[in-house]
Amino acid sequence: MAAEHAQQWGPGPLFVGRGTLQGCRSHPASHAHATLAFYTGGQATIEQRTHLRLTPGDVLLIPAGEKHRTVEAHRAEFVGLGFHPSAFARTEVGPMLEPFERVRQGASAVVPIPSGRQEHLVRLLSEIHEETRAPASAMGEQVVRSLFSLVLAEVARSRAWTGADTHTSWVGEALTFIERHCLERLSLREVAAAVGRSPAHVTTAVKQATGHSVVEWIISGRLAEARRRLLSSDERVDIIAERVGYADPTHFIRLFRRAEGLTPAAWRKQHRAPGPPGNGASISAA
Repeated sequence: MAAEHAQQWGPGPLFVGRGTLQGCRSHPASHAHATLAFYTGGQATIEQRTHLRLTPGDVLLIPAGEKHRTVEAHRAEFVGLGFHPSAFARTEVGPMLEPFERVRQGASAVVPIPSGRQEHLVRLLSEIHEETRAPASAMGEQVVRSLFSLVLAEVARSRAWTGADTHTSWVGEALTFIERHCLERLSLREVAAAVGRSPAHVTTAVKQATGHSVVEWIISGRLAEARRRLLSSDERVDIIAERVGYADPTHFIRLFRRAEGLTPAAWRKQHRAPGPPGNGASISAA
């Protein structure tokens, strides 16, 4: 089994930490967040559709919902950035997420970073880490998004993506469609129509591929955007509910409390208070 450690940072839609991998692990995992893992030491073999060998200087891209596992690792160290795509799809960062979409379409998930750019990439990730640990604010969110765009630009310029596709996963297309449209009135039938499959087929395939249903993916995307707004704005809870796709604020509050254990108002008060950040989602690159 692999010995894995990943630091946990704040509760927002984007988080950065350092992780280590040692040994091997057999059970595949998938997450509601996408991950960018920049390997800085050791080596690892990750199974993500195929076997991928990671060495220092490599970035591993894991789209949300994509199953992956560690085959073996020898003192592998990485700086990981996790994020919820739905919280960025409609911002200026949205077009920069193309490398993750290309991976879903079959492009290689490993991007070697030129040696002359590696230190810069680590510096950008470190700056995001510091910003996400600071008390939440609208200005801080803008800074994080700008730094995030620069990280994605480093990845994009390090790989010629044209013609890299080997196969297209329609389940991946369905997840991308959900990420882009989950803040609208969105149903299983609409997701199925977008990928040219029946609702029953989509229900079964998405659940088998990711471990979560289409409805769970829609809710996950909406709650990620809700958390972003709770942290970075003073909008009323009922306004946030409407902005993330819920006409009934009571229903939104019930879903939020089920996921977070607190009402949106109580969660906002807890996580916007000065002091060290609370527990966030862990970063996993395996």
